[in-house]
Amino acid sequence: MPGKPFHAFWLFFPAASLWAALSVPLSIFSATSGWPPGFIGAGHGHELIFGFALALVAGYTLGPQPWRVLTPIFLAWCLARAFWLIAPELLVSQALSIAFGLMVARQVVPRFQAAKKWRNKVAGPLILALCLAALAYTLSHYGLPLPSVRRIMLATIIGLLLLMTFIGGRAIAPAIAGILEKRGIPLNARVQPRIEGTLLVLLSLATLLMLSPATDRITGLLLIVSGGLIALRAVRWKLWLCGHRPDLLVFGLGYFWLAAGSTVTGIALLRGQPPLPAMHLITVGALGTLSCSVMLRQAWQRAHRHFPPRWQVLTFAVSIGLAAITRFSAGTNPYAQTDLLWISAIAWSATYAGVFIQLLLLFRHAQTKRIQR
Repeated sequence: MPGKPFHAFWLFFPAASLWAALSVPLSIFSATSGWPPGFIGAGHGHELIFGFALALVAGYTLGPQPWRVLTPIFLAWCLARAFWLIAPELLVSQALSIAFGLMVARQVVPRFQAAKKWRNKVAGPLILALCLAALAYTLSHYGLPLPSVRRIMLATIIGLLLLMTFIGGRAIAPAIAGILEKRGIPLNARVQPRIEGTLLVLLSLATLLMLSPATDRITGLLLIVSGGLIALRAVRWKLWLCGHRPDLLVFGLGYFWLAAGSTVTGIALLRGQPPLPAMHLITVGALGTLSCSVMLRQAWQRAHRHFPPRWQVLTFAVSIGLAAITRFSAGTNPYAQTDLLWISAIAWSATYAGVFIQLLLLFRHAQTKRIQR
């Protein structure tokens, strides 16, 4: 039936995975050949956040939607990627990315406003801010009196760190608590509202302060404290008691990547060093591990009512870890360390190519089951 709701993650998760698998090798190729122009300079970061990460947000938050809602949103995403790839300087390329973000925000943000506690309402504004960052990027690109494109990208990465910290915590804590309760082990430290509230304040301030280089040391201090709190929160979840659930252990590993990325980025800022290498611990280590965990977990539960197999989650955890460490080790001038850069790119792309194939197989199985009913 044309009006029947369709789960958005079946559409956006495979698309995001395929784009992730293609984008990193294309960005290396563009740096040496000049094509495609969309990945030259800041274009790589633009597509990581506004192409890949926002597609993940759409898949995770839109839920079941009628095709009349999903079709224009997904079409805007596809056109935005195509136009940006070949002609990022055109206004239509910028406008399509902005349109996609605003269309997602329009559907998602109002859902979070019914909550009573401020911490429960914060996901909506965070998603809206991430979507509006594409607009700020464009306005800065065209010379309006805003922070530089580079600064907007750095601040957006901290905003992404905040969003992953919040949503990741809300997903991991109840899952672990449910598993431990079945074994008769109480978990008192679940959401941990005081730590969560403190992190929301600290990382929001860090996001705003990152827009100015004059406040880098204050931003660095906030990120170091935040990294410690993220790690403390994860330790209090008692992940080591879930050894029989490698999918949850890897999910928790993604949270520790957030802690490491926040801390190492903060140290770099305090020392006056470029923060971008350290930020790859966030954009590769944390985003890679958490996104693969969420995509496979949701697809396996929908298709098989089961969590992903051990070999699958351990394989992508190792390959994403390799991609993050080698990219961080390549430093501020990665093209002087092409061996490390290519190891990182191959590990990242192979992971997401595998996730893409797995999602297609799971979707096919889910559709077959639905038809048989």
